[in-house]
Amino acid sequence: MIRSIYFAPDSTVHTNLSRQNISDALQQPKGLLWVSLEQPTPDEFWGVLRDIFKFHPLAIEDCQSIGYQTPKIDDFGQYLFIIVHAIRPDQNFQTLETMELDIFLGSNYVVTHSQNDKMPPIDYTWHRIHRDERLHSNGSDFLCHAILDALVDDYMPLIDQMAEEIEELEDRVIARPNVATLQRILDLKHTIMSLRRIVGPQREIVNRLSRDDFAFIDRQSRIYFRDVYDHLVRIQDMSETIRDIVSSALDIYLNSTSLRLNEIMKALTIVSTIFLPLTFLAGVYGMNFKYMPELSMKLAYPAVWIVFLIIAIGMLVFFKRRGWF
Repeated sequence: MIRSIYFAPDSTVHTNLSRQNISDALQQPKGLLWVSLEQPTPDEFWGVLRDIFKFHPLAIEDCQSIGYQTPKIDDFGQYLFIIVHAIRPDQNFQTLETMELDIFLGSNYVVTHSQNDKMPPIDYTWHRIHRDERLHSNGSDFLCHAILDALVDDYMPLIDQMAEEIEELEDRVIARPNVATLQRILDLKHTIMSLRRIVGPQREIVNRLSRDDFAFIDRQSRIYFRDVYDHLVRIQDMSETIRDIVSSALDIYLNSTSLRLNEIMKALTIVSTIFLPLTFLAGVYGMNFKYMPELSMKLAYPAVWIVFLIIAIGMLVFFKRRGWF
């Protein structure tokens, strides 16, 4: 699918442009053109990126690649090529699913490409551009900032949910650790590691946009990119904190299970130790010797039980005084 919008110098707005209209709008240096390719067909993909905008083959190849692409920024002179990752909504923390977003930033245009049909930052900015005049009156760099800002803002609810859940998991680990709790902790650990792998490079991208001298980003827009950079720094700091808490929760779980195992082994050892002399006596008097004087005594059986009870109670008292239970 192709979505397109063009803000002409005379303040008129054109949407759903044909390929010829896109090519004509591209020749107007004072207008602003935004073309969004969302899960495009091969004809739409090649027709826009190669035939109309004539982007570099390496950049087009990156857009075609299937699988994880490291976030990056390339300066091709006449435009910037940016790869960033948005997160899918409604994450369950088992695996962090991301969606690659490719952005071409030129002096009078922004081209976005996604292999997914639903890209929340694009949808949000697309609806916002009709309400907020700043997105089209301040140039293509400000529009690019708005897209990146919406993309980064989607990370905050995920971070907040992870922080709340890890606090709950800490309480569950201390109260009653189980395999389900351990699995949830490991899921959170994998998710936070994947998040850090994405946020780090994207922070460097936005840092370059806010500090490097790119021809398509004016000094005023760099301030807005710096704000996005600050958000990414905060997200990375929070992710590091959550990672430390997750590691601590994992250690608490292992220590707690070890402590429970030690308590169980202590109880079994005490029981085994008590029954050890009792078993010895029962074994001695269970031997089939003819001349055992105790066997002919009338009170021999109750006497043995009295000895059993004295030994058991005596050992329990001894263990209690030693503080073994």
